[in-house]
Amino acid sequence: MRIALITGATSGIGRATALKLAQGDFNLIVTGRRKDRLEELKKEIEVKYKKDVHILNFDIRSNEQVEKAIDSLPERWRKIDVLVNNAGLAVGLNHIQDGVIDDWERMIDTNVKGVLYITRKVAPLMVERESGHIVNIGSIAGVSVYENGNVYCATKHAMHALSQGMREDMLKHNIKVTEIRPGMLETEFSIIRFKGDAEKAKNTYKGVTPLFAEDIAESINFVLSQPAHVCINDIEITPIA
Repeated sequence: MRIALITGATSGIGRATALKLAQGDFNLIVTGRRKDRLEELKKEIEVKYKKDVHILNFDIRSNEQVEKAIDSLPERWRKIDVLVNNAGLAVGLNHIQDGVIDDWERMIDTNVKGVLYITRKVAPLMVERESGHIVNIGSIAGVSVYENGNVYCATKHAMHALSQGMREDMLKHNIKVTEIRPGMLETEFSIIRFKGDAEKAKNTYKGVTPLFAEDIAESINFVLSQPAHVCINDIEITPIA
């Protein structure tokens, strides 16, 4: 039985991925800030799929909390086979000259620094065993930009560069790195971007069928099911709309 650590598992892609992998040969470490949701997910997986689930409740924006959480793992849970760097968000939708500094800080701290913090703690465990797979959830915003997307796009461009850099660094240690870049996706993403305005969030998808979290979970499962000698480097996924 393999072990997958999924960040941002309280909703969206993270939650869907945890449920999908639990149907296969994975026990799960699920992380996030909302402990109640992590506990609900743990119970659902244990009841439905009879897999073991370990909860790590922390804020990925804090390196101190990340280090404390990973250091707290019991020995059996330290053999992490897969790290899914999923935690991420977009906040605000302003032109650069009208940008809200707090929004910028939240995106940079979560989407860039958080990925670095958790990878810095988990990657050495994989290097020690000369085995592992890191899956980074990027975005089409990581290879193109759009009006008002400035800082969010910059953080996802960073994820794109980090994924390539990680792949180069990890290659000699037999560790795979995959970046998955979704396009328009309906999760809590837009509600967070519009700071709780559900109507604005809903209008984002008006007249189109977007991607759903389960679509990305399927792709992650596909990537992780490949033979040992195969690495899917990049997948870009968009709705047909």
